[in-house]
Amino acid sequence: MSEEQQKSYKVYLGGKWIETAEKIQITDPATGQKFASVSTLNREQVRSAFDTAQAALPAWRGITAKERGAYLNRVADEVHKRADEIARLITLENGKPMAQSKGEMAMTEDHLRWFAEEGRRAYGRVVPHQVPGKRNMVVKTPIGVVGAIAPWNFPLVLGIRKAAPALAAGCPVVLKPSSQTPLSSIAFAECVEAAGIPGGVFQVVVGSARMIAEEFLTNSICRKITFTGSTEVGRELIKGAAESIKPLSLELGGLAPLLVFDDCNLDQAVQETLVAKFRNTGQSCIAANRIYVQRSIHDEFVKRFVVGVQKLKTGPGLDPGTDIGPLINQQALDAALAQIEDAASRGGKVLCGGKRMGSSGFFLEPTVIDGVGGPSLCMREETFAPVAPIATFETEDEAIDVANASEYGLSAYAMTRDIGRIFRLAERIEAGTLGINDGAPTTSNCPFGGVKQSGWGRELGIEGLDAFLETKHVSFGGM
Repeated sequence: MSEEQQKSYKVYLGGKWIETAEKIQITDPATGQKFASVSTLNREQVRSAFDTAQAALPAWRGITAKERGAYLNRVADEVHKRADEIARLITLENGKPMAQSKGEMAMTEDHLRWFAEEGRRAYGRVVPHQVPGKRNMVVKTPIGVVGAIAPWNFPLVLGIRKAAPALAAGCPVVLKPSSQTPLSSIAFAECVEAAGIPGGVFQVVVGSARMIAEEFLTNSICRKITFTGSTEVGRELIKGAAESIKPLSLELGGLAPLLVFDDCNLDQAVQETLVAKFRNTGQSCIAANRIYVQRSIHDEFVKRFVVGVQKLKTGPGLDPGTDIGPLINQQALDAALAQIEDAASRGGKVLCGGKRMGSSGFFLEPTVIDGVGGPSLCMREETFAPVAPIATFETEDEAIDVANASEYGLSAYAMTRDIGRIFRLAERIEAGTLGINDGAPTTSNCPFGGVKQSGWGRELGIEGLDAFLETKHVSFGGM
């Protein structure tokens, strides 16, 4: 597609649509071809977004939580009306199958509606006094202007997980989507505009990730940064935030273990493992990265699992019935192929897949590797691809030990029907989310986040709103 045929997108600042001379090109991972361009901002323009947000703060903070919720519900209405159109944009910029893009739209709407209501429950409390003549009260107040940084793998919903609770809490938001996938966030800004949210309350900035992050870190108007991305970038944000002691919410890398116990329902275990591993083409921080199967059922599980993987349809996300789309870019494809080669060189047996598909786009055959040893890259590094490495374990204690033998702790999965074991796993597995017989455990009304090097803080649930509120003690004397 020639540049003349590409659609050019503007960015949303202060309630206005801004076009700049400097643009980035957006690539369709299914073809490797550029199909759109987006205006990018310089540092002065990003700084002006914070000035505008600060000017919008008093009025947005000053209206009732019920009114803010009504605005968010109107945005959700717009998202609902345009769900198919924006889902197509997600598939074009990210590559994921349309069914999964539609699922992302449904979750986006649900997040908006959840926080539209949850904002009304930012409860404080009255505390019994300990000194005669005094009274004590705790109140919750908005933290201020928020800088939000979203990744490319769920290009819309992971931005809305940040924006929706911040807006509900009374905080204006400056959102930076990934430069690889900004189009769905720009379409969301159109929904914000259509819903009548005042200019400056929500803005989208696109441009150099490093430059924008530096402005977020150094601009005193930005009172909090919320980020989803790699642990490496998270460390850099922590270093940068140290100077001004700026609060951070960080959802970072994962290396999720999935444990299959011999008391599980095998058919259910296979189906949920397929979901946990291959949803979003394996490009998810909560994807099952390491699969451990109890030895007594190993052969039967693997046989059924490979049959399930071989039934998955790989192709462009816009093609009907596609289960597995392309990887985001050539670098991601090369990294996945390197992990497969490494596992095979260490004795892993490739049971299906393992190769690039076609010569255009960034497609990888869904892959299962059995007998993968602990030193293999795919057992130590986040895969972000449709590659399923399998190892065995003997006992529950061994399974817990291997599951916890990682610096990451974002999510984990277990397939079992033993209620005692379920409670033991809940207490001992080191992860922020544990899916029991559930390959897709995330929901708007429950907290999401990691332990260890998988991050700080929680999104979603009541915790997601509290992340954008300050807790203040008010003491009354002379009573």
